Amino acid sequence: MKKFRGVFLKNDKEIGLLREANRIVATILDVLGEHVRPGVKTMFFEDITQNLCKQFGVRPAFQGYCGFPFALCCSVNEEIVHGFPSERVLQEGDIVSFDMGVIYQGFFGDSARTFAVGTVSEEAARLMDVTRQSLMLGIEQARSGNSLYDISRAVQQHVESNGFGVVRRFVGHGIGTRLHERPEIPNFVPPGLPGVPLKVGMVLAIEPMVTVGSYEVDVLEDNWTAVTRDRKLSAHFEHSVAITSNGPEILSRSE
Repeated sequence: MKKFRGVFLKNDKEIGLLREANRIVATILDVLGEHVRPGVKTMFFEDITQNLCKQFGVRPAFQGYCGFPFALCCSVNEEIVHGFPSERVLQEGDIVSFDMGVIYQGFFGDSARTFAVGTVSEEAARLMDVTRQSLMLGIEQARSGNSLYDISRAVQQHVESNGFGVVRRFVGHGIGTRLHERPEIPNFVPPGLPGVPLKVGMVLAIEPMVTVGSYEVDVLEDNWTAVTRDRKLSAHFEHSVAITSNGPEILSRSE
């Protein structure tokens, strides 16, 4: 791997391994989504994730990372990220976010999606739509010659123009042979700082976390689960994206 300003640039072989890692993640998220419905305990999704990792011959990327105890981050309603699977039962009208990663031949895959549980409110549906749209607009800016903050600006402008909030405390990241590599990818433009130039070979995990109300965050007593301070809804979508000479390639796109 080459380096540019502390950022690892991946070659075609390395991007191929990242593509396969993320294909597996996308497949697992597909299966999890098929089982989202009222009455299901969130621990059920952890069991599915563990079983699929064994079937694919991969290791869960999150389990044991800085002490995180599960393979799956499962965040419901006001939970933004890093929620624990548990005996909690999904209810009609909830929204649930799954953030999932694997390690395949030493390379990491990482992706997240938010799902509706049954029929959700118009506000919840719009929150999910805007979050997903902001991710895709950010990805469109992941091109050689652009700045990192072109991604951030695209996300922030779309979210805030629709009346929602952008979480500041958690950001996206580079990804490769480590889960979190440089650069950090905020979903907002930090004032007064120059953005890193984007180069072919960068692989970025872009992940807007969007709120109905305030973007302020509390972390619960488990020291992991992040919730909105005002306890209003939050949604989270993430793709791992390679910057190629032909533009951005979404590695974690569902087949």
